[in-house]
Amino acid sequence: MNKKLYFYNKDISIKFGIMRFIADRITIDDNICNGRPTIRGKRITVQTILEFLQAGESKEEILHQYPSLELEDIDACLKFVVDLMN
Repeated sequence: MNKKLYFYNKDISIKFGIMRFIADRITIDDNICNGRPTIRGKRITVQTILEFLQAGESKEEILHQYPSLELEDIDACLKFVVDLMN
């Protein structure tokens, strides 16, 4: 198994294994989207959601474009980035 570093709640944790859930909504899996943070193991990356928000899309518009998402998923993306920056 490979050592992987994941950031969560301002701490660095070492995780052995394939999949890691952060805040029950953000998933990091080497086999999905090249290990980029995704939403609940779907092939929708946190980066994609943040890019839509940065472009001025509302949360409601994003939910319309991605019906499998929930409002809490978008909020988890924002929380993930804030936690990462702290």
